[in-house]
Amino acid sequence: MTLLSHLPALLVVVPMAVAPLVAVLPSRSRFGYVLATLTAGLTFVIAILLSQQVAAEGAMAYEMGSWPVPFGIGLMVTPFSAAMALIISGGSLVSLLWGAKSLDSEMGREHHALFLSCWLLASSGLLGIVVTADAFNAFVFMEISSLASYVLVAAGPKRQSLTAAFKYLVTGSLGATFYLIGVGYLYMMTGTLNFDDLTARLPEVSETTPVLIASGFIMLGLALKAAVFPMHAWMPSAYQFAPTPIAIFFAASSTKVALFLLIKIDYLVLQPNLSDHAFLFSTILMPMATLAFLVGSSVAIFSKDLKRMLGYSSVAQIGYILIASSLVTSAGLTAAIVHIFNHALIKSALFMAVGCLFWRFGTSNIQDLAGAAKVMPFTMAGFVVAGLSLIGVPLTAGFISKVTLIQALLELGSLGFILLSLVLISSLMAVIYIWRVVEVTYFGKPVESSPSALKGEAPWPMLVTLWVLVLANIYFGIEPSLPLGLAGGEVKLLLGGPQE
Repeated sequence: MTLLSHLPALLVVVPMAVAPLVAVLPSRSRFGYVLATLTAGLTFVIAILLSQQVAAEGAMAYEMGSWPVPFGIGLMVTPFSAAMALIISGGSLVSLLWGAKSLDSEMGREHHALFLSCWLLASSGLLGIVVTADAFNAFVFMEISSLASYVLVAAGPKRQSLTAAFKYLVTGSLGATFYLIGVGYLYMMTGTLNFDDLTARLPEVSETTPVLIASGFIMLGLALKAAVFPMHAWMPSAYQFAPTPIAIFFAASSTKVALFLLIKIDYLVLQPNLSDHAFLFSTILMPMATLAFLVGSSVAIFSKDLKRMLGYSSVAQIGYILIASSLVTSAGLTAAIVHIFNHALIKSALFMAVGCLFWRFGTSNIQDLAGAAKVMPFTMAGFVVAGLSLIGVPLTAGFISKVTLIQALLELGSLGFILLSLVLISSLMAVIYIWRVVEVTYFGKPVESSPSALKGEAPWPMLVTLWVLVLANIYFGIEPSLPLGLAGGEVKLLLGGPQE
């Protein structure tokens, strides 16, 4: 076997193996940060190689220790998995590259080694979830990433970071517990935990009460982990009070991994085997998704803190992903996967721009940033372009997301037109809350005693990383073949190709 054939295992093993090494390094040394960043870079390269191989040859299976599935632990890299691996590893890398100075200013270096070790563990756990072929191992990786994530959020510079981490812990623990109960019921009825094996065995017991209960627990647990409205309260607080590099990393990947698992289990295991489950999936998720993008956008308009505003914006964007998923069509699933990819680019860039403002002024309160664009023109230009992508302006990644979602909704007929009108209203709300920031930073007058009276751009590593993501938003708005191609490959696997 060549090294390339081991890429699925290396994707998870590399950051997990380096994490304890980083933990024992001196915290005040820069070597731990350099090692963590190099590890994230290597993981990203592995993800790129995997995505190229999957795009060329289709889904890639891997047996740990050469034990055949379902007796051994299996990994499966599908096109959707490859897209998620790019998001997680890429998000980890750019957040570390951006956050060298930010981490020093927000938390000092006293606990750097342990913090970076938890970062690598969180990354490894998230990557494990998207490549595992086993429902219980998904739970194991979920716990690895979650336990590390609670520590990362709690490391924020304010006392509220502990409260935010506690909210995250309670909600995350409930979600993981519900998911595990559901998996336990499935194992009790089928005797297997492998996703493909579950799909093969479920028809024999599909109408039994334990299987129906299992589907409910699994969906509820993953909805909690994904911050689906109205179970979203932990997320804006976590984004607001976590260290800024963690907010960037989590905005790109954390809730999206839970959405990935929800979509995978529902489309692969439950919908093909439970009668009327697709109808129930749509009936339950569609109104929740609609409320998510309407309420999330409404609260974002009135948020006084930029990080919190972006947190509620993410609640709305999760609503778009769910509304597309709930259509249970090829076009809907394509739109969901494409927006998961594009939103990672958009929200990472927005949080980076806000992080640059926070690093310079020590606040993310919108009113305290009056006139900030005059002293930080490159930072605010990046925010504006990423904001336009969030709104869905042509030549940006967000525009591709909106177009695919609109195409999927138009297939529904009259219901689709109603949902489309609500999506457009939510998009207009996004214009309002992005404009609020533009108005204050470009046209507001700073008070002499205000932090924004200071001068100077963000450090160049922050600006360069920000603009790499800003340009990526433009590139994938002009050349969207990567997310569209991976989404199309996943649709063929889950739905058997485009449905006429």
